[in-house]
Amino acid sequence: MVSPHPTEVTSYPMGLPMTHRFGLTFLHAGRIPNLIDVRFTEISGLAAKITTNNDPTSAPTLSASKIPTGIEYGELTLRRGVVIGSPLAKQVETVFRSFKFFRSDILVTIFSEIGVPTGAWLFNEAFPVEWQLADLNAMEESVLVESLMLSYSRLRWMTL
Repeated sequence: MVSPHPTEVTSYPMGLPMTHRFGLTFLHAGRIPNLIDVRFTEISGLAAKITTNNDPTSAPTLSASKIPTGIEYGELTLRRGVVIGSPLAKQVETVFRSFKFFRSDILVTIFSEIGVPTGAWLFNEAFPVEWQLADLNAMEESVLVESLMLSYSRLRWMTL
């Protein structure tokens, strides 16, 4: 028996098919969203770690007590197809050409399967520390992908 073809969906939440269940927005001056640089296909580096030292007041034993000393964050890596003339691309070019830095807040939003925002992370004072372009290969027909690595000072989970 042949199974029926799936029904084609003609109405999508927010007018677009959900190909990714996350969105990324650069917030200029902490408030004004950059609506051009939003099409990232991969985000990695969402990480936080408590750093520790041995407690100098604890008795010397086989396992020393630890005390928390601070918070260390990962580096946020964003990947997307190259976008010619985007505001972000121009700012990154300025950083690597003139060593003039800009800091932005970045909001990463998670969406449900129907496109409803369910939570978000806010990365404060992010700035570029590395930019990389994928290999150029004339034998393949693929999108040219760029990666941007950002350092940030604070990571906050936001419930929506």
